[in-house]
Amino acid sequence: MPEGRLPARPPVETALAFDFGLRRIGVASGDTLTGTAGPRPAVRVTAAGPDWAAIEREVRALQPHLFVVGAPYNANGSPGSLATAASAFAAELERRFGLPVHRVDERFSSLQANERLKAQRASGERRRRIRREDIDSAAAVVILERWLAGEADGG
Repeated sequence: MPEGRLPARPPVETALAFDFGLRRIGVASGDTLTGTAGPRPAVRVTAAGPDWAAIEREVRALQPHLFVVGAPYNANGSPGSLATAASAFAAELERRFGLPVHRVDERFSSLQANERLKAQRASGERRRRIRREDIDSAAAVVILERWLAGEADGG
């Protein structure tokens, strides 16, 4: 390397993560610079499907470079009951926004998210009661943290 030149740093990438569900989709954002993730408002799902307008608002606001979608598996590693629907959601994200979609094993992410929120409430860090949509978006945080830590799933 020539004197005075610093090695090229990888670009900072902003990611938008989703914890897919049939009633709500948890949402989180984060980036590869800080390696941290934070919750965003959950998106409602109706009989017509996800609230794509709400997702589009998040995409416009955050300008992510990529998406991360939880891949639902059962405890034994077999595909979960939502695996097909979550895969269809991931494919539709890619189709609509033209950004790469990474999949991460989401096993126990909702349980982990619920425990984190309960601990925050017990410590006084969180004053508001825990709602289902809070757990959904906290689960998306867990999924994004797993991706940021290098976990990935080919699915």
